[in-house]
Amino acid sequence: MNFAGKVALVTGGSRGIGAATTRAIVSSGGSVVVHYGSNQEAAEMLVAEVGRDRCHLVRADLGTAGVAAGLWGEALAWKGKIDVLVNNAGIFLTEDRAGPDEVWRELWLRTLQINLISAADLSREAINCWLAAKSGGAIVNVASRAAFRGDSPDHWSYAASKGALVSLTKTLARAYSGQGIYSYGIAPGFVMTDMAQAEFDRDPTMRQRLINDIPYGEIAPAEEIANAICFFASGLATHATGQTLDVNGASYVR
Repeated sequence: MNFAGKVALVTGGSRGIGAATTRAIVSSGGSVVVHYGSNQEAAEMLVAEVGRDRCHLVRADLGTAGVAAGLWGEALAWKGKIDVLVNNAGIFLTEDRAGPDEVWRELWLRTLQINLISAADLSREAINCWLAAKSGGAIVNVASRAAFRGDSPDHWSYAASKGALVSLTKTLARAYSGQGIYSYGIAPGFVMTDMAQAEFDRDPTMRQRLINDIPYGEIAPAEEIANAICFFASGLATHATGQTLDVNGASYVR
């Protein structure tokens, strides 16, 4: 894969899948605008690792409506162009079906805002920009196997948001591939990240329970998800626009 001369915007880029994607793009010759929400320390460490000439930080709270235009504009100003948008930022909140109504609604609204609406808003900014410049571009949306198989009884909003993200991916592909704008999805299962490790530290039985649900027998490393993202983003499979690729160790096979 060759990203020489290309600039990508990766949301949620300071940790996990986002950080692995940033490293992969930079190692393939590209430059990355790394969006982060609150963990400035992790973001700064990533920039120090890959080099400030190839990586630029932008902070924005994607849980706040209307921030996409400012985020896109700040990202665009760094190199004067963006060729790839990776909508990776997401949250996984636990909701109590029998809990208070106001808490239920708040969790749903926050999940949809970050996992779906912010991705749609940034995609809109990207498409408007690329159509005006007649430059084309690629959007990769990080969904989840939950989009297809559903999730646990405590994560309705997460599954719903990821299912909608897959539908958004298809819609953008059908609407804009004729203008050189390609849209793809990646649907991971459980991924080994520092956030996952924190969960395992809290519950020592959790790792094995997850592995028992994965025929492959291992939790996917973030680097494999990043490789799949970069494959689509690189332009090597433009006729696959609109597709969502499963990367879940056969824990859900369509």
